[in-house]
Amino acid sequence: MSETEEFLASVLPRLIAADTALHNGDAAPRKALWSTTEPLTLFGAAMMTTGWPEIEATFDWLGTRFSDCSSFDIEVVAAGASGDLAYLVAFEHTTASIGGDPPAPYSLRVTTIFRREAGAWKVVHRHADPMPDAASTGGRLSTLRNTDGGETPGPT
Repeated sequence: MSETEEFLASVLPRLIAADTALHNGDAAPRKALWSTTEPLTLFGAAMMTTGWPEIEATFDWLGTRFSDCSSFDIEVVAAGASGDLAYLVAFEHTTASIGGDPPAPYSLRVTTIFRREAGAWKVVHRHADPMPDAASTGGRLSTLRNTDGGETPGPT
């Protein structure tokens, strides 16, 4: 098995479980996948922040917005691993409720960077955005930006 195949075998099941949990309101598995050692960056589909305290708060907040996840899947486009760094480029396909709305499907294109720490792959950067032709995804995710009087955790 190649280094990249070993990376994917280790990471994909944990990513799928963590993001399914997040979309059901439980941020703990997603947070466990992330490094707490700076530098860390999150360029999310709905908000952007840096630094573990702000990223952790963002994940906790997102957990309060998502529910009723009926499906989550990762479609790998490309991946690589070398030494203690790895990356994953993928499409994420989700069906879940956002902000109490009825569950509906949406897809994101996502790039995730990992660093191996104490033998475990940890996320150090995530960049996600709607697919270019998915206006409905952008509209659904805009509800994350416009809740609770427009407040979002950390800088946007």
